[in-house]
Amino acid sequence: MKQGPLAELLIERFETMPRQLQMASRYVLDHPDDVALISMREQANRAGVSHSTMMRLARTLGLKSYEDIRALYARELRNPHAEADFTTPIGIEGVEQGVFSRVGSMSDTLAAQVASLGEYISAKQLLAAGDTLAGARRLFCLGVEAEHAAAHYFAHALSLLGEDVALLDSGGGTGVGPLRHAGEGDAILVIGLEPYARVTVEVARKAVDLGVTLVAVTDSPVSPLARAAHQSLIVTARSQSGFCSVVPAIAAVELLAGLIADQRGIDVEGALSRAKKELAAFEVYWKR
Repeated sequence: MKQGPLAELLIERFETMPRQLQMASRYVLDHPDDVALISMREQANRAGVSHSTMMRLARTLGLKSYEDIRALYARELRNPHAEADFTTPIGIEGVEQGVFSRVGSMSDTLAAQVASLGEYISAKQLLAAGDTLAGARRLFCLGVEAEHAAAHYFAHALSLLGEDVALLDSGGGTGVGPLRHAGEGDAILVIGLEPYARVTVEVARKAVDLGVTLVAVTDSPVSPLARAAHQSLIVTARSQSGFCSVVPAIAAVELLAGLIADQRGIDVEGALSRAKKELAAFEVYWKR
């Protein structure tokens, strides 16, 4: 069997690894060419582990990113007679400077943040929030500044399924307006990450005063939204790019939209097909 550049190290440490890392290691040992040729996501799927497990494997081997492993195997594939050298920087197509790819590191972080939504605590929070929102009489959602992207996506996704979601607008003093007839039986999804916009917190608290059930997607269990919420979904907003990342929040609201559709028995494919035809009739989509 062909061996990759990390084969000896993987075999040496295999018995001391947790089971998930053993599964990832076995895939790398058994499929050295795939390590270089296919994405980390696909490798994780084929190995039967999460993306974060593949990243942990790299750190277990003393590397900073799974892209370091891929780079070693790519170099081995191009020059099978070259010896692995851990003392010199790994270069993939001349992009990396140093031992790991900046792009790879940032994307690995985002992938791990999204993958963590499937872990037990987050999954439990998602299911509870999905049940609450699916059972509401009317739905509202709010997110301002960067978080507006997540709120807009939530409202847009459900509107394509024929569900009515009121996307609250903080501009022009209309933030609370659509809530004036809201009350018990209604629910609002609010997305807020640090630094928390004042209008987001105020509208969320006003909704609670009206008897509306508040579901918050936020970045801390002690954020002002989490403290006011009936249910919270905690996501991370840290990123290696330096920005406050909204990627985990957007992934979370997409999952919530899917859970709501499941709970309400919506035929998603059928609803999206009908929506596409209806929008095409209004010439929404570009044509050659």
